[in-house]
Amino acid sequence: MVPRYSRPEMTAIWSAENRYRIWWQIEVFAAEAMGKIGMIPADDAKTIRAAYDRDALGAIDIAAIDAIEAVTKHDVIAFLTWAGEKLGPERRWLHQGMTSSDVLDTTLAVQLKQAADLLILDIDKLLEALKRRAFEHKTTPTIGRSHGIHAEPTTFGVKLAQAYAEFARDRERLLAARDGVATCAISGAVGTFANIPPSVEEDVAAQLGLTPEPVSTQVIPRDRHAMFFATLGVIASSIERLATEIRHLQRTEVLEAEEYFSPGQKGSSAMPHKRNPVLTENLAGLARMVRGYVIPALENVALWHERDISHSSVERFIGPDATVTLDFALARLTGVIDKLVVYPERMQKNLDRMGGLVHSQRVLLALTQAGLGREEAYALVQRNAMKVWESDGQRSLLDLLRADPDVSERLSSDQLEALFDLGYHLKHVDTIFGRVFGPAA
Repeated sequence: MVPRYSRPEMTAIWSAENRYRIWWQIEVFAAEAMGKIGMIPADDAKTIRAAYDRDALGAIDIAAIDAIEAVTKHDVIAFLTWAGEKLGPERRWLHQGMTSSDVLDTTLAVQLKQAADLLILDIDKLLEALKRRAFEHKTTPTIGRSHGIHAEPTTFGVKLAQAYAEFARDRERLLAARDGVATCAISGAVGTFANIPPSVEEDVAAQLGLTPEPVSTQVIPRDRHAMFFATLGVIASSIERLATEIRHLQRTEVLEAEEYFSPGQKGSSAMPHKRNPVLTENLAGLARMVRGYVIPALENVALWHERDISHSSVERFIGPDATVTLDFALARLTGVIDKLVVYPERMQKNLDRMGGLVHSQRVLLALTQAGLGREEAYALVQRNAMKVWESDGQRSLLDLLRADPDVSERLSSDQLEALFDLGYHLKHVDTIFGRVFGPAA
């Protein structure tokens, strides 16, 4: 985790204190479940719970646990030793019939679920900003581009509605990935429940808001985690897609929208005039990092037999780093959208820049409806359109078509002029918004 790109609520999930707190909870919940079925004395389970409750009110002594681990070279044993020091003879019931992976994997499931819940809230805030700005510019006309070249008119609101729809899909993906990874394994060595009954796992899972893992071998299968991190990678790609759009719109030659430039902000150490898209450039880089964690997660799926720990060191990196980075990126993108400066006049100027070329398809279709073959109609429109290109938009496509006898004999001047109505391209904006935001839109 890089402090520059970290927010406290998400980093707290990956703190040693939160991890040990969850370990404590698992041990307590397991002991209580065992007490219910007479596997251990019920009074001893209550004593273990009381020891936890005392610590729940104060800080876990991380330094003490670390000192024990320096000797044992085993983190779970170090924790159990520390916890046992708070108990009398009851300490023998800690971790009864369990294995380290029961604690570690179940804890990771809790942390990933906690992280996912924060990320879902982040997406909700981004969706709110996108929706507000989309409706603000629902009918603000702008040029749509394909291959970076002027294509046909759209609206800036439609651009933002597209982003809203994409992040809404991302939210659904993340919900599914959260549910998929939120599983509990308290099944003992190689996952057979030989020394601990399934009812204990079911009790612990219910207490933690998890689902029992159907077949845990000794570890929770890592296809679940692979899907989780792959979903984070998809969300990161959505972030970069929108960030890239904003970066292009901020280019000096385009300048249809730009990041908010705050008072006192500086764009360059050398050139005082610069206003650079630094936030969206940063988002592109952060998205690459989040996607970079997907491949290690996929490689973690293939483990030896019932269990090895080749995945463990990987997850100590990618669990915190991917979620912390994505949390920061979503919050930053929300701020960019919230304060995005939009220039409708520049959008209109760019729309008008190429002499009406954006209406060429309408002319093509009108000629075919007037009886001309598609190939011939295409050739007629294209030869006039090329003259507009060669004049860098100084010549008018409408005037050229009016002067072309092969066109004018099929379409009158008034018919041609009607084809250059901007509103025709935007007549279904309400339908698009209704599909994205619901009928009331």
